[in-house]
Amino acid sequence: MTRLKQELQSGRFVVTSEIAPPKGPDLSDFLEKARLVKDRVVAINVTDNQRAIMRLSSLVASAALVREGIEPIYQLACRDRNRLALQSDLLGAHAFGIRNILPLTGDAVAQGDQKEAKPVFDLTSVKLMALVQKLNQGLSYGDHPLSGKTDFFVGGAVDPKNIGAKAFFQKMEEKMKYGAAFFQSQPIYDLAQVEAFYRYCEEHRVKSLIGVLLVKGPKQAAFLNSHVPGIRIPEEIIHKFNGAAEPLRVGIDFAAQQIRELRAISHGVHIMTVGREDLVPEILDRAGL
Repeated sequence: MTRLKQELQSGRFVVTSEIAPPKGPDLSDFLEKARLVKDRVVAINVTDNQRAIMRLSSLVASAALVREGIEPIYQLACRDRNRLALQSDLLGAHAFGIRNILPLTGDAVAQGDQKEAKPVFDLTSVKLMALVQKLNQGLSYGDHPLSGKTDFFVGGAVDPKNIGAKAFFQKMEEKMKYGAAFFQSQPIYDLAQVEAFYRYCEEHRVKSLIGVLLVKGPKQAAFLNSHVPGIRIPEEIIHKFNGAAEPLRVGIDFAAQQIRELRAISHGVHIMTVGREDLVPEILDRAGL
């Protein structure tokens, strides 16, 4: 059993974070960032060419964390691989000791840095979860027997913009049908939405990890609102930075405040600091964790 699964099942408030692999072959900075947070989080998401921007393989970066004794959540996007490649990568991940996975559809290539790339999308994130369920049963996606079963612990991603809508919960139900045991969200700033999401997860015996984003200033907020799918930072939050002598301190305090507010209405938080992993311990200290 992974530590993530154990902590979620225990009922303790769980903290995860995420780190992007490097835009090159040197993993030293990536690993240093992971070491900064490893004692404060249960697991670290390793992003997979997020925003369709090319980076080192999330499989290799996740395997490097395992080697360091740090538990990864391996993100795997359908955008760049057909079902054969997805199965090969998943079997390879399992061979390297990776057990937590977050299947994703993947951001559109048009948003990335190599717009001429051809997207694959052979499977959707839900169908990828069905594929993982097959592997966990010792079968390929084509129902051919494998030489052994995998033992993946599967999570799902949720886009908060549609929370409360019938389609939102239908998508969650599809993912739960194929084994999703926890859900990580992008930032949610409406506590009523968080509470509705939490109640739904409680009823269905799955876990909710709410996204908490470190906003470093108004320019970053505007960029994220324009370029990152699923993120919408409200204007009233952006206004908190107006006239601030140290915008970063405002962002740290606000992230800590969010975590304090979320402790009673979620199973945990997923902290996104976008390159400032060194600030995760301070945010958690200020949140009382």
